[in-house]
Amino acid sequence: MYASVLFFVTVSCACSTAHGLSERSFTIDYKNNCFLKDGHPFQYISGSIHYSRIPRFYWKDRLLKMYMAGLDAIQIYVPWNFHETVEGIHNFTGDRDLEHFLDLANQTDLLVILRPGPYICAEWEMGGLPAWLLQRNNIRLRSADPVYLQAVTNWFAVLLPKMTPWLYANGGNIISVQVENEYGSDYACDHNYMRHLRTVLQVYLGKGTVLFTTDGNTDKEMTCGTLEGLYATVDFGTGDNITEAFNRQRRFEPRGPLVNSEYYTGWLDHWGDEHAMVDTQKVSRGLAEMLNMGANINMYMFEGGTNFGYWNGADHDTKFRPVVTSYDYDAPLSEAGDPTEKLLAIRDVIKTFKAIPFGPMPPATPKFAYGFVMLTKVGNISSLLDTFSVGPVQSKYPLTFEELKQFYGFVLYQTTLPRDLTKPTLLISPLNGIRDRAYVSVNGVFQGLLERDTILVMNITGRQGDIMDILVENMGRVNFGSHINDYKGVIGNLILGQDVLTDWKMYPLDIDGAIAAGWPHTLRLHEETNRPSIGPTFYMGTLQPSGVAWDTFLKLNEWKKGQVWINGVNLGRYWPARGPQQTLYVPGPLLSTTLPNNITVLELEEAPVHLRLLFMDRPLLKVADKS
Repeated sequence: MYASVLFFVTVSCACSTAHGLSERSFTIDYKNNCFLKDGHPFQYISGSIHYSRIPRFYWKDRLLKMYMAGLDAIQIYVPWNFHETVEGIHNFTGDRDLEHFLDLANQTDLLVILRPGPYICAEWEMGGLPAWLLQRNNIRLRSADPVYLQAVTNWFAVLLPKMTPWLYANGGNIISVQVENEYGSDYACDHNYMRHLRTVLQVYLGKGTVLFTTDGNTDKEMTCGTLEGLYATVDFGTGDNITEAFNRQRRFEPRGPLVNSEYYTGWLDHWGDEHAMVDTQKVSRGLAEMLNMGANINMYMFEGGTNFGYWNGADHDTKFRPVVTSYDYDAPLSEAGDPTEKLLAIRDVIKTFKAIPFGPMPPATPKFAYGFVMLTKVGNISSLLDTFSVGPVQSKYPLTFEELKQFYGFVLYQTTLPRDLTKPTLLISPLNGIRDRAYVSVNGVFQGLLERDTILVMNITGRQGDIMDILVENMGRVNFGSHINDYKGVIGNLILGQDVLTDWKMYPLDIDGAIAAGWPHTLRLHEETNRPSIGPTFYMGTLQPSGVAWDTFLKLNEWKKGQVWINGVNLGRYWPARGPQQTLYVPGPLLSTTLPNNITVLELEEAPVHLRLLFMDRPLLKVADKS
């Protein structure tokens, strides 16, 4: 059997043009084990890029670099929650303008492999599924649960008609469409769900569209993730045996082209991990071997980009592990879109198999080290509730983020101490019910924190009637595996000594809205502002215009953990104390060359005495890089 498989490999895409078709078409030639584009044998070399992780201003730059590297195609995910953050409200404007992105790719002569989900994984918040789905009690995600299927069908009824004009057969550049994503990795293994998705996609996109699945390189994943009528592809990285991986694809898809839909050029980082890197020689050697076999390859990632705002996902195997803000991925194009040695090595491989575009690789975008900026204290978060909240929701027992319709960011939970606590008394989350990090203060004095899977107990002191504030941070919902029903907030009762805490006031905080509207730089501060505070506190500063608006990297040396906004845009989370990431990427287009650039920092634990930030001209993504 294996010998025959290898024979198929060596003749892949050696088929003749039997039809001489003049119309646009993209099909599978099962007889000759290849794709046909306009009736001609076609072997694609593709790279993954996520428009949701790159500012719109830079889309054209990144696509041009991918084209000049010799790629035929790009592969993109459509994050459902990015476009329908609030149920029934769809946003396809600005950085969410998917059709503009497709148009730029088309202008750049890049084909598109579309992965519309509805689940995408991608180390993205909840794997791209919108958190409002969790408002449905007992919903079974990624299954034939009628409630879930109706929501998916409603979403596809909005998305897919927008994609139809971009199909290759209709004059666009979408050559194939993935159904779900790595479904074999899900515990449900519900083929009725996959059949439903297949039907919906065929209704909107037509039965002639090439639909495919992608699954990991194991028999179990391929068994659960594949379905008749959907072309089965496999994904694997440099550590896998290429022949064995494609033999596995052949067992599930005996005829047709060989496809590695995710060939891993790098890997992701979690907070607390070492920075992941994949050897360039291994990547280029594996790429050459697969191309020699006639395989079609998509490199994941070709550029990773950034998890701006609250869009990072998380894993949960033995414990909760949120993904860092940078999605650099050690990819051929860096987080800032710069060509790397890995990109040049990949281009050298590609040009031995096909002609690549003539001309130089576009250069890295210019970087600038703007230097130090001093911040001043605005105030702790408990004193600013009127700025961020229209008022509390009251309940005897705590409610989740989802019940409060506060899907991302922060909620402040407030109650009073039921009795005098003259000695340190244990505050316990007995069922690991803090999702994901809680910052606890009594009468405005910070007392400590609780953290999911890590810190379930802390000490409290105070007097009966004192106000206890618990600021809870959503660190990103699980994006992979059996824990994607990832409710946030205080999801179980908290116990203080022998008392179950009750009578809660809960403040959903619209911090992003206030900052986007100009706060806190519209304030005239009256308090002494040069002293840092312990506990969740806001700080502000100004980067003065310098005549250039170039990319830069923000280093928060000796700051502990928090969030940064520049000119109202949420750059993402920083956590240098845990690492590995030490800087935040600041795209140049966010900055003004003529007006002061407003910086807002929410430090959740303790700011350094110096209250300084540093803008550098290079990233630091490793703990070892700390200075």
